[in-house]
Amino acid sequence: MKQVIVTALALLAFLFLLPMLLFGGEGLSRLPPFPGRDVPATLSPQVTPVAAGPLDEAREVTLLHHESGQVEKLTMDQYLWGVVAAEMPASFQTEALKAQAVAARTYALRKGSAANSAHPEAMVCDDHTCCQAYITPQAAAVNWGAETDFYADKIAAAVAATDGLALTYEGALIDAVFFSSASGSTADAAEVWGNAVPYLRPVTTPEGEEVPNFHTTVTVPLAEFKAAILEKHPEAVLGEDYTVWFGPVTYTAAGAVAALPVGGVAMSGLEYRALFGLRSARFALTAGEEGVTFRVTGYGHGAGMSQYGANAMAARGENFKTILTHYYTGVTVETVP
Repeated sequence: MKQVIVTALALLAFLFLLPMLLFGGEGLSRLPPFPGRDVPATLSPQVTPVAAGPLDEAREVTLLHHESGQVEKLTMDQYLWGVVAAEMPASFQTEALKAQAVAARTYALRKGSAANSAHPEAMVCDDHTCCQAYITPQAAAVNWGAETDFYADKIAAAVAATDGLALTYEGALIDAVFFSSASGSTADAAEVWGNAVPYLRPVTTPEGEEVPNFHTTVTVPLAEFKAAILEKHPEAVLGEDYTVWFGPVTYTAAGAVAALPVGGVAMSGLEYRALFGLRSARFALTAGEEGVTFRVTGYGHGAGMSQYGANAMAARGENFKTILTHYYTGVTVETVP
């Protein structure tokens, strides 16, 4: 009899440990189930939906995956989970993640409210140069490793806590653009895109040296720099004496390069950024025998919400509504049916 009991107990223990042996201690058991996506065999098949609110769970988002060309149907909650996970570090403060969720929801709703010539078959795409970045739970788990469950729940909670909330200006959804980091001030939309937008005005932003790669340096050999400029502006005059290539620099109110003539041709800071792959248009330029050196601060276009600034505000106790109304001038955070 004793031997039968021991055998039974051993069998029960084996059955209890079997899932851990097959799937490991860290799984995606609390990640949102994305329709049409199989959970990999190395992960737990037990998944629990995001705690969706009454508005977002009723909204359907059609998402174009630009690499595969496939269109996927998601609820807004599921889509926002993937956007927040892709666009903002999950280690950020919860209130910053909430602010990102509201900005991302606003951006998606605005995109979906008008015809999109870039991808008429879908409301949004996962190409960050067109819409917003997006990551699947499986891909996020690879990035997060042992922190997967904690970060997954954290982002799901941020999305659920802001259910249905969006940003409006005078009753209309705003273009809720955002960027990574800046130095001291955000940019006016007119400085970035040439058009003034009442809610995209310069405001203070508190991030700084805590930001990874806040200061970066790019050096372009003289010959390479000259060739790149001449390809874009054949009329530029760039002789052997590089010390006379550049004219006087002017800056925007936010501290980015507004204009820096080269070879007698006007060039904006944004042009330099695009041409030489700089992280932002906030840079100081020097030229020497080794080449043209850009010393760059921050990352992104600089207009709208700074993500690292939002995190710094959250760290000092500000809530997501305060963060959003700080970065987007004159907006209202409201439930959008």
